This record gives sequence, structure tokens and C-alpha cells, in this order.
Amino acid sequence: MANGQQAGQILLVFDFDHTLIEDNVDVTVRDLSPGDMPQYVQSLEKGDKWTEYMGAVFQHLHKQGVSATDIKQHVENLALAPGMRELFDHIGLVAGQYDTIIISDANSVFISYVLEHNNLSGLVSHIFTNPAEYNSDGCLVIERYHTQDWCPLSTVNMCKGHILQEHIKQRLKEGVSYSHVIYIGDGSNDLCPGLTLKAEDYLLARKGFSLWKKLEKMRRKPSEARQKVTATVIGWDSAVEIRTLLENIAADKVSK
Repeated sequence: MANGQQAGQILLVFDFDHTLIEDNVDVTVRDLSPGDMPQYVQSLEKGDKWTEYMGAVFQHLHKQGVSATDIKQHVENLALAPGMRELFDHIGLVAGQYDTIIISDANSVFISYVLEHNNLSGLVSHIFTNPAEYNSDGCLVIERYHTQDWCPLSTVNMCKGHILQEHIKQRLKEGVSYSHVIYIGDGSNDLCPGLTLKAEDYLLARKGFSLWKKLEKMRRKPSEARQKVTATVIGWDSAVEIRTLLENIAADKVSK
């Protein structure tokens, strides 16, 4: 590579909800409420104000006596997605081959709980998500990752495609380029980053979820698709299938 750049690493990009973990953490944490959410909280759920909605949910839980410990224990009990443990075991064995990051519309506190509880923190180099912390009263407070108006495919608080490409640019400045980018997700907001991928990259969509359905519709009716996915699209049910893909890519590199 020119200018002393290092090539050959694979960038692994994970969504969080319904991808790294089996559930949607924001949806499940609402179950900690001893009763129904107040109407003023429910009114924020509609539209493009999910971050503000979750902030109101956390305030309500705090008022109802739900503690930081209660939230932590709840999140830690959430299961990883099928095969995800086996996939990360593989990543750990050959960690130098991968740069593993998370881009998620969850929040920094919840993601750190899951990674630390499952001993995965050391395998993830960067987490791009909505920042959150407990205030002096013990209430969880969340902020938008950013506020964007350039991407109609994304929510106002997070354009995953922009985040992904900025990370790749930053790594290039640091002398690292990737042989492949492998994006692993499930939701509608994972389409935008998928559209930024190149021919040598992979878009791994969890079968049966929103991203997979959108991609299937684009495949069936290409004339209606405003943009085209250049990367190789693969559906997955278990992350064991993703591990197999990584092993095949590694074997292909060795044979060349």
C-alpha cells in the first residue's frame, strides 16, 4: 500500500438490537414499569423522536422507583442472538484479522452492560451509539448521537451510513485500509450503511426482519429501487453462519 498504509484487516460492523442480542433492549426495558406508561410518554413514541421517547421512559421508571441496579440486571439477562457467542469466540481467536465496531440506535450504557457481562468488551474497538449516563439523582439520561438532515433513510439522531464512512476515512488517515467491510444488521436503519458498501463487501441481513424484507423487495422489483446494493447480500438466522463466512474468506485469502 502507498504511504505505508496497512491493508488486510476486515471491518466487522454490528448493529445491536436483534443482531448482537436477541431482543430490542429499549422495548424490553419498558417492562420494568410497574404499570402502563403515562399518556405523555406514549405520545413521544410516534414519529422521529425515539431518543426523546426513551428519555421520558427512563424518567418514568426512575419516578416509579426502578433503580440503576434493576436496569443493569435486566439488560444483563438479555440473551445474545443465536450463534453470536460462537462468532465472537472466533473473532477472539484471530482478533488481529478484524476491526470490530458497533453502530447502534440503543445507548452507551446498555451496550456496555451487555459487552461487559458477556466478556466481549475487549473485542470491540469502537461503539457509535446514543450517549447515556446516570445523573446525580440516579436517573438514566440519554442524548442523540447527532442530529442529521441529509439522509431520508435514517432517523434524525443517527445516520449509520455516515458514521460508517467517517470511521473508514479516519482509519485511512491512521494508515489502515480494509480488504472487506462486513455489515451485520436487521433493521430498516441498516439499509443506509448497506448502500455505502463496495463490491468486495458483504451486507448480512437477519432473515425475517425489516432489512431483509426491504432487500427482498428491492431484489424482486429492481426498477422501483432508488439505489442499488453493490455488496454481496447474505441472509442469516444464526451467527454461526457468519462465522463460516469469515472462515471461508480467510481460506480464500490463503489460497490466493
